[in-house]
Amino acid sequence: MVTGAAFAFGQDGFGALDVSPLPNGLSPEQVIEKFAARETVFDKARSNYLFRQTVKVQTLAEDSNKVDGEYQQVTDISISPEGRREEHVVFAPQNTLERVMMSPADFQDIEHRLPFVLTTADLPQYNITYLGRQKVDELDTYVFESKPKVLEKGKRYFQGKVWVDQQDFQIVLVNGKNVPDDVRRGHEDLSPPFTTYYEQIDGQYWFPTYTKAEGTLHFAAQNGALSQDVHMRNIVRYTDYKRFRGSARIISTGDVKSDTPETPATPPPPKK
Repeated sequence: MVTGAAFAFGQDGFGALDVSPLPNGLSPEQVIEKFAARETVFDKARSNYLFRQTVKVQTLAEDSNKVDGEYQQVTDISISPEGRREEHVVFAPQNTLERVMMSPADFQDIEHRLPFVLTTADLPQYNITYLGRQKVDELDTYVFESKPKVLEKGKRYFQGKVWVDQQDFQIVLVNGKNVPDDVRRGHEDLSPPFTTYYEQIDGQYWFPTYTKAEGTLHFAAQNGALSQDVHMRNIVRYTDYKRFRGSARIISTGDVKSDTPETPATPPPPKK
């Protein structure tokens, strides 16, 4: 957001973190390789799904915690016959944000980094540290910490915790922040920490379905104006996933998808 708070994450539904050695002779490196390979397959598969993206960005008054500005947009994400991603805005009321502006980095975060995917090709960019095993609701997960190795100019990265399902070797939850923020005076572009939840939509893959980002952004004083703290709350929902094929495409070895669109079962309500 243009004109960092430490993120907090509720522990309801979380079991104790088990830091004992992995069973069956597995090493953390092997688990990382397995889930990154699975995420690679999923990343290719997700590009063949239609879905609806609902974005709500709000500023909150510090004295009352009431919404005093809002950006909202509902977009249907589709695929052209040539295989290009297309966006069709179906609802966009007047933008009433006054204390911040949506920046290109914000839109890039919504498209690429809030629905975080960690593929084999991404691994060299990150230091991935195994933290232990943890039960999240009914899921048995591996927990990792992800930090970018180098912050290259003009690029943004995810930094935080990643929960990976022990059976499917896919990300089911992330909690962290996109980095780096631009903190140059007069050019500040800041973003709050976020949590993204994933759900198994089609019986094969865990899709991002709900993101909540909230925090207070600290803008420095400039041009004689006072410094400003802005309480932000952002909600992104990814719904109505449907598989689409313009032509048969091979997603992974032995997994060939037909031309017929497939409608998945209705997903459960997103966690909050």
